[in-house]
Amino acid sequence: MSKTFANSLNPEKHMPLATQQQQQQQQYPWWFSPDTGIYRSIHPNVNLPTDPFLDVVSFILSHSHNGVSALIDSSSGFSISYPKFYSLVKSMASGLHKMGVSQGDVVLLLLPNSVYYPIVFLGVLYIGAVVTTMNPLSSVVEVSKQIKDSNACFAFTGLENVDKLQALGITVIVVPGNVMLDVKKEVFSVFYELIDGEFDLAPMPVIKQQDTAAILFSSGTTGVSKGVLLTHGNLIATVELFVRFEASQYEYSSLKNVYLSVLPLFHIYGMALVVVGLLSLGSSLVVMKKFDVNEVVAAIDRYKVTHFPVVPPILRALTKKAEDIGTQSLQSLKQVSCGATPTSMKLIEDLVQTLPHVDFIQGYGMTETAAVGTRGFNTEKIRKYSSIGLLAPNMQAKVVDWNTGSFLPPASIGELWLRGPSIMRGYLNNASATMSTIDNDGWLHTGDIIYFDEDGYLYILDRIKEIIKYKGFQIAPADLEAVLISHPEILDVGITGATDEECGEVPVAFVVKKHDSKLSQKDIMDYVARQVSPQKKIRKVVFTHSIPRSAAGKILRRELRTFLASRL
Repeated sequence: MSKTFANSLNPEKHMPLATQQQQQQQQYPWWFSPDTGIYRSIHPNVNLPTDPFLDVVSFILSHSHNGVSALIDSSSGFSISYPKFYSLVKSMASGLHKMGVSQGDVVLLLLPNSVYYPIVFLGVLYIGAVVTTMNPLSSVVEVSKQIKDSNACFAFTGLENVDKLQALGITVIVVPGNVMLDVKKEVFSVFYELIDGEFDLAPMPVIKQQDTAAILFSSGTTGVSKGVLLTHGNLIATVELFVRFEASQYEYSSLKNVYLSVLPLFHIYGMALVVVGLLSLGSSLVVMKKFDVNEVVAAIDRYKVTHFPVVPPILRALTKKAEDIGTQSLQSLKQVSCGATPTSMKLIEDLVQTLPHVDFIQGYGMTETAAVGTRGFNTEKIRKYSSIGLLAPNMQAKVVDWNTGSFLPPASIGELWLRGPSIMRGYLNNASATMSTIDNDGWLHTGDIIYFDEDGYLYILDRIKEIIKYKGFQIAPADLEAVLISHPEILDVGITGATDEECGEVPVAFVVKKHDSKLSQKDIMDYVARQVSPQKKIRKVVFTHSIPRSAAGKILRRELRTFLASRL
């Protein structure tokens, strides 16, 4: 590690004086064991269901509440009541069973946000089949690869992707995009037959908590995208340790809460909150197909939204809009929660000053932890807006020196390791990647650099891992390198992320082209854009004579980032 990078991670730059003194005195709090290096959650453990034959859908539906509207379409106001929602999930399950979807089959969801998304997702899981999700803007190459890797045999998609999927030889079910206008269109007839049928699922499948429920593709700590295997037990832990536990920490009733869902439901953040967790509470979920800040403000005011989970680019747009419109709008908001990628302190301060009546918290989780990790919690005495929160119940952590492997106490900076009931089963068909990420003692090596303060709050500083986070989306540099190196005029390439105020990070390509090549920056960006989904586009190209590599041939991305920083 370079001296410059080491100095930038000096704890004394980030720690209050009291924390430094505590570290020097070696007086450790009760939630840290200096003998084992294990941090425990300050929160008491939550009792998780012990029945091994329990699926996450039955678990969600088992929670009694008096919730009225489950799902509301933001644009039309079309709503689905909780009783109707339960009926639609069961109808979807029995309809898929009659179509020939069997336990263990993989079903692809290539869908934008809609009120039907949770119904399809949970209907698939209820028969013991497995969901794999994708960005609906994914390219044909990306879709084809995921279908092959996951062995998906059925797919739900919107009208815009029908031809793309049918060309890949997979059974396609088309889901309406506009719930009010698409009812009579013949192309959606199969979907309506699925949700309009009677519940008839005999015999009921025997599903175990350890069975795979979902395959979500993630870049993990390094390398190309890998299929993360999440079990029914993992998702039950998500419901209890993330969503229901957080709701229990606040005095206001879950039944009166209205959540605005703009986060993509194919992503672990949106999936954990909206598709599984919140539906167990009885809260109302307003679902927006895609983000538009004017529509967000209108939806918050129209539906009296109380909770708005976001990522930093959405947070920035909301804050700026709130500054422009004054105090007449957004008065129903009680909480804005942010995750998926670190948030700057400047952005947090702007929000808190602009909307002082709103509670702001951050959280931390990974696809590999089923979104469970930490969650912010503010009290009258403690408000740590820049923290990613406290360890979730039932979760354990270690802070590890990534050079020596030694375990570190509070106020020390190191790599975060996590262990608990939400940790993934492993990576799909990739034992080596699984073993390099989860050790023999069950610790998930996150690759993120953090520290604990004297109150048990975590702060994220940097990443060891190489992935780029663009607006909360994970982009594997190796995926883009594989696309570019296929160009006949490119000899070598290295991808890294550059800090961007609006997007968090943007992908930058360092390219070594053939000596007689006339390739321009635009040529290279267009070449990549034709083969990847929009968030993966290259935003900048730097031509160079060589790519810095280690003796083993590994690209030294930190050197690339240092070069970019020196040019700012």
